[in-house]
Amino acid sequence: MTAANYQDEYRLILEGISKQYPGCLANDKVSLKIKPGTIYALLGENGAGKSTLMKIIYGVVKPDSGRFIWEGQEITVSAPAQARRLGIGMVFQHFSLFETLTIIENIALSMDKSDTKDMAALATRIEEVSKKYGMPLNPHRLVHTLSTGERQRVEIVRCLITDIKLLILDEPTSVLTPQEVGTLFKTLHQLASEGTSILFISHKLKEVKALCDFATILRNGAVSGSCHPKDESITSMAKMMVGDETPVGHDYQKAVGSTDFLTVNNLNLATDDPFGVSLKDINFSVKKGEILGVAGVAGNGQSELLAALSGETILVENGRILFPDTDLSKLTPTFRRAQGLAFVPEDRLGQGAVPDMSLWENGLLTGALQGLTKNGFLVRNAIEKFTDLIIKQFNVKCGDRYSVAKSLSGGNLQKFIIGREILQKPKCLVAAHPTWGVDIGAAIAIHKELITLRDNGAAILVISEDIDELFIISDRMCALFDGQLSPIKATTTTSIEEVGSWMAGVFEESQVA
Repeated sequence: MTAANYQDEYRLILEGISKQYPGCLANDKVSLKIKPGTIYALLGENGAGKSTLMKIIYGVVKPDSGRFIWEGQEITVSAPAQARRLGIGMVFQHFSLFETLTIIENIALSMDKSDTKDMAALATRIEEVSKKYGMPLNPHRLVHTLSTGERQRVEIVRCLITDIKLLILDEPTSVLTPQEVGTLFKTLHQLASEGTSILFISHKLKEVKALCDFATILRNGAVSGSCHPKDESITSMAKMMVGDETPVGHDYQKAVGSTDFLTVNNLNLATDDPFGVSLKDINFSVKKGEILGVAGVAGNGQSELLAALSGETILVENGRILFPDTDLSKLTPTFRRAQGLAFVPEDRLGQGAVPDMSLWENGLLTGALQGLTKNGFLVRNAIEKFTDLIIKQFNVKCGDRYSVAKSLSGGNLQKFIIGREILQKPKCLVAAHPTWGVDIGAAIAIHKELITLRDNGAAILVISEDIDELFIISDRMCALFDGQLSPIKATTTTSIEEVGSWMAGVFEESQVA
């Protein structure tokens, strides 16, 4: 085969791509090849270099060296607009949509002016494309009225109405119900059958095995291996990512809690956020020695419930939060922490950590009550020891305790935040998305720490969009939909299908157990 024929066989060829940041070689001579009509997975631990490589392909980041060959021609992609003109589209994990605009207005913003002169024709095009790929959209709906799954449809359709040749998806299933995941996979298979190349980034190896034709694994910025996922087991792919020395699976025995510790009674909370969700008659309890999992697609009241539990929102309407007998409803976050409540928030960079502060300063922020201050003064040695323990025990990849929070990858910052809370040995832990964005090895380590905390008698509430995770670690489960709580059942007595139905709002109060 001649060099020209070899290049023509592949839609995208990357050869020796390297990118150096201060103190970090993000990509180290990375090479990969993607054919038309294939679904290609990119796997790796947190900080392995996946995000940097995707940004290079999409023109957000310029590589220091290497070759970028697109449809047989060596080129330089200098901006996302150029990537889109080539037929490269990307759907980021965090959507980039304007809430107060319509679907058609959001899509038009990413297009050339020449393509948006006739908005009626564009609306027709959106309807046709979205219907063709099983994701029907009304182009005139305001984005803030859409579910999370529908918003993802907008992001995908925004790519599809152009001449899409390569579609990059970053953790696309992390915000979807099981039913929506099935719909997405049908769409991706249809696109691939029509010749579109798909680059799929995910930590969910079960989905990678079911969906993808080929996979490349990155470790420490370099390619460490490749495989055909359908020919591999979940365990074998996990070991390619994290190495043979890291455990990659565990079944935890379910527990039956003892006495109620955190109790929420008749919680009604109207939101003043025009895009928020009001909580409606929420009732539940978390027992000592158990993990209660709350499933749900983002935007169904999780943020409002977390704010009420943490004390960021002080209750002024009917409803009480008891801990275990003390009414915390109108008490401050500091008081709640002093009583033994620890909290892992949704927003890790900004709410869970201060971006420009060092790790030891961020450790002090919530750990101040753990002997890190004395008579109003900082105990520097204790703070540094506490921070170093978090870094070591939770394998946080960073320079040292003086690294600023924003310099860490998202997954490593998540490990630091949850480690900071768990190591305070709280009586009750409320954790939002504890393993969001972390690799399989780190997720297993975090799960193990949560189970240990549970077995030591703590009451734990986990709110997560990862339904598989909740089935692994939860002793009882429920779901939030539009500010209402589903039945609560023992994990062993429910199923992914039933919880998926709860996440879509299909439940009856009479089912509560």
